[in-house]
Amino acid sequence: MSDAGDDFIRCKGLTKVYRRGDTEIVPLRALDLAIPRGAFVSLMGPSGSGKTTLLNLLAGIDHATSGELWIDGQNLARLSRDGLAAWRAKSVGIIFQSYNLVPVLTAYENVELPLLLHDFSRRERHERTMAALETVALADRASHFPRQLSGGQEQRVAIARAIVANPPLLLADEPTGDLDRASADMVLDLIDRLHREHGRTVVMVTHDPLASSRARLQLHLDKGTLVEALAGGAKHA
Repeated sequence: MSDAGDDFIRCKGLTKVYRRGDTEIVPLRALDLAIPRGAFVSLMGPSGSGKTTLLNLLAGIDHATSGELWIDGQNLARLSRDGLAAWRAKSVGIIFQSYNLVPVLTAYENVELPLLLHDFSRRERHERTMAALETVALADRASHFPRQLSGGQEQRVAIARAIVANPPLLLADEPTGDLDRASADMVLDLIDRLHREHGRTVVMVTHDPLASSRARLQLHLDKGTLVEALAGGAKHA
């Protein structure tokens, strides 16, 4: 039985401690947080506030030192390293600031990569990969390599890769940080559409107030604790 209630994400006393020699670093300190299913949330705060640490915990990339973290009824603290990897493959799509595309693979092959972790036939992989590329309006660039794409197109390929396995949770770490304003707006429009039309729960770390304004809930962290939560969501066509 889940203790997470009706929330899609629930953090209860979530704490992360790193030790460097005799120094103790606490990027997250007894964080309590609840995020409903289908929400679009932005995380803001100064460097060292715990944003990236929280994102890594939500992604199952790292384990909390103490506290509980429930996502979609699953207590991540109870999963082994292999269990976390299996959970992450089916539950989370991650968008990075630097795209993290494999330069020697085409857009199609980059998007297909996560599907190789699943038991899909070659035909199923092809259908899912092309559907994801069509979602980001890049089906006509399927055979292009990253070097042949603009920064905005690379990020859209990265988004296609993040959604190709149809995960319920989409995490974005500064997804517009390396883009010009026009490309950034296009990427934000796409993320917003994935949230509104496809029901994805989106958690986005950003330093950009314009990007943050797209979220329906804006969370501000400082020194590992939640200091402010604002209802937001600018209206965009």
